[in-house]
Amino acid sequence: MNELLKIKYDNDRITLSARELHTFLESEERFSKCFDRFSGYGFVEGIDYTPYQKVHPQNLQSIQDYQLTIDMAKEIAMLQRSDKGKEIRQYFIQIEKEWNTPERVMARGLEASRLVIEKQNKMLLEQKHKVDFYDSVADSKSAIPMDQVAKVIAVPGVGRNKLFEFLREAKILQYNNIPYQKYVDAGYFRVVETKFTKPDGSTNINIKTLVYQKGVDYIRKKLEECR
Repeated sequence: MNELLKIKYDNDRITLSARELHTFLESEERFSKCFDRFSGYGFVEGIDYTPYQKVHPQNLQSIQDYQLTIDMAKEIAMLQRSDKGKEIRQYFIQIEKEWNTPERVMARGLEASRLVIEKQNKMLLEQKHKVDFYDSVADSKSAIPMDQVAKVIAVPGVGRNKLFEFLREAKILQYNNIPYQKYVDAGYFRVVETKFTKPDGSTNINIKTLVYQKGVDYIRKKLEECR
């Protein structure tokens, strides 16, 4: 079958360019006016057509176009009441017949299944990485910084700074992000002090809060309680 118009097969739908259809039908009416008239026949944006911008092949300017479903295109062709309209409508009908043959339906089903399996495998791999990382922390006797805790817990939208904020509001950490003593005694946190010398010779102390595996579990539970 000769290709009269470029057809797009996407998301189990057949679509085509409204501008290309307008050109094929040899309509003397300006495209924008023509489309406004046709879209007033009860067609719904997002269902029957989708607007998008394309580049004009001659002046390279951005122009408005619409991706039409083949059902909308058939109705437009029928409304034209011309030989061109009849020709393209018969072409669309033939496209649909080929699209709905048992072989094509089966091929689409297999492709859809492949994509679902691929997505599931990707999710499982991501979860495995998170579990492996958490297990490595749980088996460790050392403490980890708060940015690593955020990665282990993996709560959407909760990074290092949000986690510090949450723990301060929960009265687990003080205003300076140092844990209250009872949480240190419980084996949740470790406070590390490091000394460094400034260029002027003075000595400063940097205090860092680290979290043991028990603390990671505790923080996770506190976050779940607040959800």
